[in-house]
This record gives sequence, C-alpha cells and structure tokens, in this order.
Amino acid sequence: MKKFIYSVQFALQGIKQFFFRDRNGRIQTVIGIIAIILGFILSISSFQWLLVLFCIGIVISLEMINSAIERYCDLVTTDFHPGIKIIKDVAAGAVLVASIFSLVIGFIIFIPALVHFLNFLK
Repeated sequence: MKKFIYSVQFALQGIKQFFFRDRNGRIQTVIGIIAIILGFILSISSFQWLLVLFCIGIVISLEMINSAIERYCDLVTTDFHPGIKIIKDVAAGAVLVASIFSLVIGFIIFIPALVHFLNFLK
C-alpha cells in the first residue's frame, strides 16, 4: 500500500509540474474548462458528457506525454538532430490530431445545443 501511495504522490507531482511549466497544457486546460462550463449551460446529454470529458482527458494526456518526450529529447542533446526533430514532431502531431478530432466532436455537440438554447431564449 505504501508503494501505491508513493506512486500516486509522484504522479500528482508530475501533473503539478506539467500545469505550472507547460503553456500549452494550461491552454488545453482552459479550453477544457470552457467546454465543461458550456456543457452545464447547454444541458448536454449524458452521452455527450462522456464524449466531451473523454476528449478533454485524451488531449490533456497526450499533451503531457508530448511535454515529457520533448523534455527528455532536450536532455539527450541540445544540438539539432534530425532524429530528435522527428520524435518531437510526431509527438506534437499526436496532440494535434486529438485536438482536431476533439474540436470536431465539440462542434457536433455544442452547435446544435447552442442553437436549441438560443431558440429557447426567444
């Protein structure tokens, strides 16, 4: 049990480091919070909540992995290396792909909900 508690503490330290040191992580988190607030305002369905929270979790998790890969690559060498560039680009590309799909899912969920909400206000 003690090892598990230490593991959780280390993981929480990693999350803290990520949010305090990674600008993109903070941006992704703010976007996620905005999506959650919109979900409450627009009363999205349980299934839509599942999709929104899954997208937020995937994007932030991939951004954390990308950040760790970039920092590790920077420890390996500060000089330009084509192999390191490919590694960093692929990791960043994974975040971009998840962000684009999340944006599309967000549009599919929030645009009709927003239209319905605005019609309700009339």
